[in-house]
Amino acid sequence: MFSAGDWNYWLFFLLSIALICCLFYRRERSIRRNSTREIDRRQSMVNLELHAFQAQMDPHFIFNSLNAIHHYILSTSTDMASLYLTRFSKLMRLMIANFNKEWISLEEDVEALELYIQLEQLRFEPQFVYKLHLSPEVSHQFTLVPPMIIQPYVQQAIWHRILQRPQKSGGRLEVFIGRHQDQLFIQVEDNGVRGELQPASYAATQLSRNVAIAAERLQIMSEKYHIHAQVTEQDIYDEPSQTSVSRITINLQHITSRHQQAG
Repeated sequence: MFSAGDWNYWLFFLLSIALICCLFYRRERSIRRNSTREIDRRQSMVNLELHAFQAQMDPHFIFNSLNAIHHYILSTSTDMASLYLTRFSKLMRLMIANFNKEWISLEEDVEALELYIQLEQLRFEPQFVYKLHLSPEVSHQFTLVPPMIIQPYVQQAIWHRILQRPQKSGGRLEVFIGRHQDQLFIQVEDNGVRGELQPASYAATQLSRNVAIAAERLQIMSEKYHIHAQVTEQDIYDEPSQTSVSRITINLQHITSRHQQAG
């Protein structure tokens, strides 16, 4: 027969085994849950990158660009047709090259952004001018940014506000990229109007989709790399000149290629 001490020993032994099994079970379940969460996160990122690429390769934009090139050819403006075609093909090449990258140099992103703006300006030259400022404090070669983040907000400024101006001239678009301590900020400013596009129109749907994709990608990148990214929007009214501008500001931690290599 077992004594009281033996029963206590076996009870303690069995409870210890049960506790160890429980801990192992919880640990395995946690690992599986984290693994599933990581797979889902990666899949979401892949889907967003694909959607961002599809947004950049917008058939509407491609058709309009090719139509403009065709117009210049028919109007015997071969120099303009050549200029347009060169910029268009270079932009397509950059988009395809940066399709599945999480980070690219600011230099590459600004190059693609300026090509896009130039193509839109060639089509709507009387309606707006643009300026792109890069602060000397920001190294465009070594600073890294997520690709295809700025362009949707620029596209929104052009199509949703500047081209809605009743004057059809005098539009102004400014993009400023600067740095404050360890924060990189990108400001997209325009003097367009807050006109509402037709809710059911292709342009309105596509613009909303592109901006939503950019914001979601930025949020995922912020959570993954802890870059504290955020997007703010504000309207600024200048009383002396009685003019108003819309400003979109993208803030995120300043990342360089050295930081990425260290990470």
